Amino acid sequence: MKITLPVPPVAEREPKKTPIHGTELQDDYAWLREKGAPRVTAYLEAENAYTAATMSGTEELQKKLYDEILSHIKEDDVSLPYREGQWEYLTRTEKGKQYARFCRRPAGKPEEEAVILDVNVLAEGQPFMDVGTMSVSLDGKLLAYTTDNTGFRQYTLAVKNLETAELLVDTAERVGSIVWAPDSATLFYSTEDEQTKRSDRVFRKSLGAVPVEVFHEEDERFNLGVGRTRDRKYLLLEAGSHTTSETWVMEATDPTGAFRVVAERVDDEEYDVDHREGFFYIRTNHDAEQFRLVRTPVTATGRAHWVEVLAEQKEAPLEDVDLFRGFFVASYRERGLPVMRVFSLDDQGLPGERKDIRFPDPAYEADGDVNKDFEATTYRYAYQSLVRPPSVFEYDVQTGTSTLLKEHEVPGGFDAALYASERLWFAAKDGTEVPVSLVYRRDRFKKNGSAPLYVYGYGSYGYALPLGFGPSRLALLDRGVVMAYAHIRGGGELGDPWHDAGKMMEKRNTFTDFIEATEFLLREGYGDPKRVAIEGGSAGGLLMGAVVNMQPDLFRVVVSHVPFVDVMNTMLDATLPLTVAEYEEWGNPNEQAAFDYMRSYSPYDNLHAGACPAMLVKTSLNDSQVMYWEPAKYVAKLRTLKTGDAPLLLHVNMDAGHGGASGRYDYLKEIAFDDAFVLRELGVESTREAVSG
Repeated sequence: MKITLPVPPVAEREPKKTPIHGTELQDDYAWLREKGAPRVTAYLEAENAYTAATMSGTEELQKKLYDEILSHIKEDDVSLPYREGQWEYLTRTEKGKQYARFCRRPAGKPEEEAVILDVNVLAEGQPFMDVGTMSVSLDGKLLAYTTDNTGFRQYTLAVKNLETAELLVDTAERVGSIVWAPDSATLFYSTEDEQTKRSDRVFRKSLGAVPVEVFHEEDERFNLGVGRTRDRKYLLLEAGSHTTSETWVMEATDPTGAFRVVAERVDDEEYDVDHREGFFYIRTNHDAEQFRLVRTPVTATGRAHWVEVLAEQKEAPLEDVDLFRGFFVASYRERGLPVMRVFSLDDQGLPGERKDIRFPDPAYEADGDVNKDFEATTYRYAYQSLVRPPSVFEYDVQTGTSTLLKEHEVPGGFDAALYASERLWFAAKDGTEVPVSLVYRRDRFKKNGSAPLYVYGYGSYGYALPLGFGPSRLALLDRGVVMAYAHIRGGGELGDPWHDAGKMMEKRNTFTDFIEATEFLLREGYGDPKRVAIEGGSAGGLLMGAVVNMQPDLFRVVVSHVPFVDVMNTMLDATLPLTVAEYEEWGNPNEQAAFDYMRSYSPYDNLHAGACPAMLVKTSLNDSQVMYWEPAKYVAKLRTLKTGDAPLLLHVNMDAGHGGASGRYDYLKEIAFDDAFVLRELGVESTREAVSG
């Protein structure tokens, strides 16, 4: 469809030059950093107006897509209750309400259910609302929770008396994690630095008293968090960077005591800790590449005392361990997909019989659900796939059988049998085998190169792409779109080596993997070379910018969410949130070699004249992770270079943060907007019935 475009806004050019390493960076749009300045606000609003004008004529399609997506969501729903102490906790959503209600009831007494926190009430009069974390005191009388009403991920602590519904005077700003001591009168919490947003301090607060700082982390690479072991015997204080971690413990019955370190930090070594009967069980990459499980007496915790419980599995990264009195569950990835291994524990606390929990689909997501009870003899886990809705199962450790407790209902005529998923592998040019997951509707797909293809990627921070069910995805699948998920290097599907192969001075592997994944799918007949859409967000937005610079003619449409595209200017500014900590992911451009390599792929610095795909670039004014000015500057600069008539749109949510709109209905409207853009640019018919088999 030929689109007649309105005239886009033109940003003023005010060159700012940064001399470094014998060269010079020039940034013509640095002035867009002046958040709140009238000319910045006016420019962002002009971009939004241009986007709205360009999308004129798609309103009916957006409404149709929104209605379809909503038809597959059970608006009145309730989560599976879980038990903690004498209470059962659950979450409810109500038709027409944007946010959830958190509820509880005495165990076995559903008639006595009560709301403990209604986020809809918190959101009244607020354009944004997010609950960061919640924790009920062990006596069940107090609820500590944090809220953010801007999207900047700056959370305020509140403590609520659940017997009177009154808020206590105890509060704090910029709070991250929280944990109660067993006395139910002492709360530990971490706070972040105001400028860099790094969680660098931990406080102990006795209710009604002035908080006392108990720990300050001075290393700018590290963030702090607090928690406790599942058996509630120890409070945990955890310090972690992208590559290194350290844990401190305190006996929970003495909350006025001191934290002591389990094992002093060593660069590039990570570990996490739980406790059982006088031993700390530690998942670690000490003397391992893919993590292993060790244990040590609580009285002698240094690395010299660690004894191996589970050896490293080179081809199966150990991602997590859930420890209980009588068993533990070790979560691995085999060929990039989750598998759970359940081990009984003998009288010495060592593993006995092993049973595996395996899953039926070729591409799926599985992890532990809420398992609060250390004395449990069953284990709850969650499972979903690209074609199966989320379900919660209970695994009986003795019998080795799983029982379905709840499957999310998908209304609107959903039939799982209509959809198929695949797991493919291709050889990158350097010989590395790279996985790709696919989903499509069986009766709307022929493997003949005729289908519109939509490829999603991320490939950073060792993060494995989730392969869960998406009700919003059905609107695209029902129109014949093939959805693909490229598990490229830099992600975590194949463990730390996979991450290492796509970060720092190996980052270009991430981009070439994505390009080659797309080319592979086209060669194999999964898509039409003239109708390829791609999507990524945050570090995945960096991916979008890089691959478009490298091979723009491969893609027809790009959706880039909160993209990290101004790599050089951001990573040279240590005053920004995340920058120093991110040196371990991207490199430190104050060093010549890192500077040269990062500059070679930074999307903003490598824009060039020529045609580019249709692009929808999205950001939020209050994003604290990728500042709004990165995508704004990127679009402003690209407008001066692009040729052709493909639309280049910037949409700025003026009331949200990194994750977009906070209300569930508002968020679905954002998805419908994105989908309408993609479908229009791909030339896909607007109705499901119009798609031919």
